Amino acid sequence: MCLIAFAWKMHPRWPLILIGNRDEWHARAATEAGFQPDAPPVYGGRDLEANGGWLQVSARARLAAVTNVRLGPATRSAPRSRGALVADFVRDTINGERWLDALAPDAADYGPFQLLLWDGEQLLLAGNQPSFFQQPIEAGVHGLSNGPFDAPWPKVRRLRAALEDWLAADTTSSEPGLEPLFTVLADTRIAPDDELPDTGVGLEMERWLSSPFVMGDRYGTRCSSIVLVGRDQITFVERRFGPDGVEQGQSEATIPLS
Repeated sequence: MCLIAFAWKMHPRWPLILIGNRDEWHARAATEAGFQPDAPPVYGGRDLEANGGWLQVSARARLAAVTNVRLGPATRSAPRSRGALVADFVRDTINGERWLDALAPDAADYGPFQLLLWDGEQLLLAGNQPSFFQQPIEAGVHGLSNGPFDAPWPKVRRLRAALEDWLAADTTSSEPGLEPLFTVLADTRIAPDDELPDTGVGLEMERWLSSPFVMGDRYGTRCSSIVLVGRDQITFVERRFGPDGVEQGQSEATIPLS
């Protein structure tokens, strides 16, 4: 993924609420969100090139989401795919801290990443830039893109603000309206130059990538996702897009937790 905002322990019904966009080359084959044939408790999309994922959940009370870290133009391919981290974690059963301890010696083999993990108890963040780290997440509304955790990039601020407004508007409804969240995920407004980060890709690309929803005929936002994690079930809603933001469908599932 390239943009995530989430609320942790801020809602009486859903301890974790996550919204985010996946930006990718449109030619890169992927499945829509669904239950995985090799692991039926697992739900989410799958990258068909490397067979990993970007956002997946499990009926065994697990969630994983990954973002890449932008460090200028890509110069080499990493030996291991970041998406494998998502797929591997949601299929495992050990707690997040132990899983990350086991990952640490090999973390440098993956492309630059930040990884968000929920194991049914804790919410954890890990990454390999500039070296491996892991930390628990404190209660609050947070954001994550292709830079440091909670960095105030314009699109991160927009998602966090929209999620905070959504939480403030209604924390009791059993059928929450998700359209305000999908609206901010569909925001194509370019940020002012003086608010842009410098990630080494040049001003023109920083501008293009500064909106929550990235429009392009070859590369852009492929899907927008909203995940509501409750105490006994997970609701997962995904909207998919083709080149130039053409809508390609929506999936919605409720996954009971075992």
